[in-house]
Amino acid sequence: MGHQHKRTHSSTDNIRLAFFLNLAFTIVEFLGGIYTNSLAIAADAMHDLGDSFSLGLAWYFERVARKKRTPTFSFGYRRFSLLAALINALILFVGVLIILVYTIPKLTHPEPPHVRGMLAFAIFGIIVNGWAAYKVSHGKTLNERIVSWHLIEDVLGWVAVLVISIVMMFKRIYILDPILSILISVFVLWNVFKNLKKTMFVFLQASPDSLDVHALEHTILKNPQVRAVHDTHTWSLDGEYHLFSAHIVHLSTLTLSEIQEVKINIKEELAQRGIAHVTLEMESESVICKDHCGV
Repeated sequence: MGHQHKRTHSSTDNIRLAFFLNLAFTIVEFLGGIYTNSLAIAADAMHDLGDSFSLGLAWYFERVARKKRTPTFSFGYRRFSLLAALINALILFVGVLIILVYTIPKLTHPEPPHVRGMLAFAIFGIIVNGWAAYKVSHGKTLNERIVSWHLIEDVLGWVAVLVISIVMMFKRIYILDPILSILISVFVLWNVFKNLKKTMFVFLQASPDSLDVHALEHTILKNPQVRAVHDTHTWSLDGEYHLFSAHIVHLSTLTLSEIQEVKINIKEELAQRGIAHVTLEMESESVICKDHCGV
């Protein structure tokens, strides 16, 4: 529990740091867009403003997720972190589409910016966003992964600005700007779809990829006191906190204390496989549930 609390607290601190860095940099970026007369930087500033909103939302939901469970939310508030991951993924998806709509027309009408100013802001952008992305990239939750992609997108965007500004210092190939922007947007969009798919799977209570239900049942059946396992379910609250439930058919000759010992052994084995919450329905082999077992 201490390790879990420390990890969650670190998650909140990382997202908070990323939020303040991104918000401060967005303000600077707006000023930079005006100074360099670069529509690309101004557009990215609008995108970063959306990122700042997403990071602030993620920070808030990470704090909510740390609250203790209540009668209304009997599993606690961990799933609020997942809600933030979903909202952030949708915001990032819309943001990338806006960038594409803005960038594509520039393929036929590229505009010359202030190249040296772009170069200076690109270096600054890579340092700020790169450090924030590095801090969040070590996160375990889906929320942190989505936030990480927000920041990685910004880093890639500034790398593109850096390359373009260096090239345009020697060659006036202004069309490179929209071409690289489109390539980066498509790359980020692909990763958004992957993370959004994972988030939706957790929302729909699909079995976590890291858990093999049949392998877990096989592990339980190794116990000599267990005759069968059925009505098995695995799901996750936030992509990290996994849950397991099953009906365990045991020998009818077991005493209450022996049944309790079987339950403890099974829970310990499942905990070693990354399952945080286990619910077991113990059944004697002489009385096995049938149609009323559940889903």
